[in-house]
Amino acid sequence: MSEPAAGLTIREMAARTGVAQPTLRMWESRYGFPVPLRLPSGHRRYPEEQVDIVKQVARDRDSGLTMRAAIERAQRAVAPAEESIFAGLRRRRPDLQPYTLPKRTLIGLSHAIEDECAARAERPLLFGSFQRERFYRHSEPRWRALARTADIAIVFADFPERREPDDAPIEVPIDRSDPLGREWSLVCDAPEYAACLSAWEPPGQDAAADLDRVLETIWSVEPAVVREAARISTGIAARSAPDLVKAIEERLDFTPPPSGDEFRLVSALTNRMVAYVGSGGASLLPEPHA
Repeated sequence: MSEPAAGLTIREMAARTGVAQPTLRMWESRYGFPVPLRLPSGHRRYPEEQVDIVKQVARDRDSGLTMRAAIERAQRAVAPAEESIFAGLRRRRPDLQPYTLPKRTLIGLSHAIEDECAARAERPLLFGSFQRERFYRHSEPRWRALARTADIAIVFADFPERREPDDAPIEVPIDRSDPLGREWSLVCDAPEYAACLSAWEPPGQDAAADLDRVLETIWSVEPAVVREAARISTGIAARSAPDLVKAIEERLDFTPPPSGDEFRLVSALTNRMVAYVGSGGASLLPEPHA
């Protein structure tokens, strides 16, 4: 019985993309890209949709990107857009362990991350999801201070319109029915400091006291995780304001390696969290998000 002919042979893929056959084999061996189907005989068959991806990788390599950065950029371009920071991180990083925490604790965690960002980060990329405009207004003075040294600062809430006030985060409106409307997220992505927190509020808590409402929460100081959160946030902002994110797209092209400082950052953050939450002061702070 003859083998199925579906897909492109390596010769056809080379002809369609301009990438030589030995180079395609080397990329597959060294980088796991592109990924062909294998016939029982062992011959490769490439899906048609990989042609444009391979072409894009070749163009980006010629323009100076590293191979890994070029592959990441091309794969992100064809990946489905995320509508939620929390769900996007859970899908892309299933290793992240969610914790169910009350709102009073989340307030302390958020302020701890914000304080470390103010103390350590230079020219960070900042994103915050506040659900409602009134929640953001409580924290606006803190975020104005953070935004002054940021490369970009964007906040999402049910704002009536997009605004770009001076020395303040850019306000990007979301609909209350948007998946982001149930989230509380904070992303600070900088070379010296990376931290993100994202929480999702399960439905059915209308009768709960405000500070006793619980949220499923993930957080990390791993640079690669934070970069994913920044990419997801950028994609969400680009849905309604693509012009805002053009200046930072190149910065998001590569995935940063482990910095070696994760344990130090975890310790510093934990100390701030204990100070906020353990003292009971968190419940007295203005509500920053949910």
